[in-house]
Amino acid sequence: MPPRRKLSDLDRGRAIGWLQDGVAARQVAQRLAVAPSVIIRLKQRFHATGRVQERQGSGRPRVTTQREDRFIQRQAMQQRMATANNIRQRLQATTNTVVSGQTIRNCLHNFGLRARRPVRGTTLTANHRAARRAWCTQHVRWQRQQWAQVLFTDESRFCLEPADGRIRVWRRRGERFAERAVLERQRFGGGSVMVWGGISTRLRTPLYHVVGNLTGVRYQNEILQPLVVSALQAIGPRAILQDDNAPPHRSAAVNTSSSRPGSTGCCGQPTART
Repeated sequence: MPPRRKLSDLDRGRAIGWLQDGVAARQVAQRLAVAPSVIIRLKQRFHATGRVQERQGSGRPRVTTQREDRFIQRQAMQQRMATANNIRQRLQATTNTVVSGQTIRNCLHNFGLRARRPVRGTTLTANHRAARRAWCTQHVRWQRQQWAQVLFTDESRFCLEPADGRIRVWRRRGERFAERAVLERQRFGGGSVMVWGGISTRLRTPLYHVVGNLTGVRYQNEILQPLVVSALQAIGPRAILQDDNAPPHRSAAVNTSSSRPGSTGCCGQPTART
């Protein structure tokens, strides 16, 4: 831990007492866990003024009390997407204290809270969260050779007109993925381009550009038969196709074509088989 740069009034008095008893400044600094320069400046100030208190700062006096500072922090922690102006209005309505938005920001900075762009996350229901946790628990002890049998596939849509991202969130260091600091949104606003691809530890499929809506019949004819089947055959007889529960993947056409014996997907759902 780096040495402290400031001393309390009690520690300043103790330091002067030790110095008057003949203790070296470096030893006093070690006892109080501060840099030697702090003790030297204290000694010089005491000899010049006869006081151990620091001079009153020349900056602008604080306009909020410690209780109001805690209120500001609590508002930012409870409403992570609130702006500094929102918090200023709540402070004025609750305590009748009028401050500027910059004062709110300075106060939150003192608590380690900075306005950052929130991570974009898909809206998840309680069932979604439970299913994901169950899947992770089931596969947490899988070894490398087991994962090598899996072909991971998915479609990705890239927005041509993304949002400007001007919304900010108050968060501390290390809270980037905290649930209350993530802004949920509906994906794919504006124009977009969708592609499909698959990867495993042994290979990767060609990237396929999906034009228009992907139906179950199109998924079978354009992706499963020409791309997925050959990839699963290349992986081996125990290959597993991992996909998600998107409607085209679970359509009647796909389930009928994949009903013969074979392996199941990582999520426990029927998949295309080799």
